[in-house]
Amino acid sequence: MTATVEIPQTDSALDAPFVKDLVKIWRAEDIHGAWEGKSDLDLLQPYILDKDKRRTLPIVGDPDPDTVWRLELFFNAVALSIEKATGVMIQPMLKMHHEGFGRMVLIGGRLIVINKQLRDVHRFGFDNLGKLAAEGGKYVKGAIKMIRKFPDVANY
Repeated sequence: MTATVEIPQTDSALDAPFVKDLVKIWRAEDIHGAWEGKSDLDLLQPYILDKDKRRTLPIVGDPDPDTVWRLELFFNAVALSIEKATGVMIQPMLKMHHEGFGRMVLIGGRLIVINKQLRDVHRFGFDNLGKLAAEGGKYVKGAIKMIRKFPDVANY
C-alpha cells in the first residue's frame, strides 16, 4: 500500500512548514540584502521547472553551480524542518559527481535519516509550488518517522 501525498495549491503551499523553512534558509543566505525586496514566491521561482522548461534542458548534462546550490538549500531546509520537529541536530552531506549524479545523506546523531540517490541534478526542480511543498514534506515526515523508530541512535 502506498501513501498518497497531498499536493497543496500555491497559496497553501506558501504556508506549508517546509516551504517557510526553505524561504528562511534562502533569506539567511542573503548577507548583502539583495533579496529583501523579493517576495517569497520570487525566491522559490528557481525551483519551478515545468514540463516546457524541462524540455529545453538536455537529457544528459552537467549541473551548473546555481542548481547544485538550490539542491543544497532544499535539503538544508529539510534538515531545519526535521530539527524543529524532533530536537535532533541534522547534518546534510552531499557527494556529487560533476556529471550530475551522487548522493545526499542527512544524518542525526549516528542515524541516517535520509539517504537520497541523485540523478540528473541539472534538471532538479518541481512542476509547481505544491509539488515542491509535498516533496519537502515527504522527506521531513520520513525522517521524523525514522528518528522516532530509533531515538537512541539519533540522540547518540
